[in-house]
Amino acid sequence: MADLNHSLYKEFPQHRERIHQLKHTNPDFAAKAAEYHKLDHRLCGLAESNVPTSDEIYESMKLRRLQLKDELFEMLRVRAA
Repeated sequence: MADLNHSLYKEFPQHRERIHQLKHTNPDFAAKAAEYHKLDHRLCGLAESNVPTSDEIYESMKLRRLQLKDELFEMLRVRAA
């Protein structure tokens, strides 16, 4: 079975320390990271338990997670430069 976990630390291992730092010092980053984590957790739970959900809802959740991932990466990239 494929690994369903897409935690930020797993997605961006090279930015581990920066993620931790921004979670504690940047409220916008922290809020987006929390939303990302919550979505990732829900998506993993749905996939693992085969809970019935419409494809539209599932896909919109995945799309939102991807948008957040892009936004968070941009924040990591800009502040790391």
